[in-house]
Amino acid sequence: MARIPIQQFAKQVRAEALKVTWPSRKETLVTTGMVFVMVILCSLFFVLVDVFFTWAAHFVIGVGG
Repeated sequence: MARIPIQQFAKQVRAEALKVTWPSRKETLVTTGMVFVMVILCSLFFVLVDVFFTWAAHFVIGVGG
């Protein structure tokens, strides 16, 4: 691998950093809200699955709460 001078590396890093586009405040809030909603929905799903399998195990073999 060829080594490049530190000045050229810094110049390339700066050029790439200027290409970065940041989301707007609204986009960030909407995305964050969607993440929270999905976390809540997934949590509810897994709680319901856990309750179902606990009930099924108790019903079938009399083990569990």
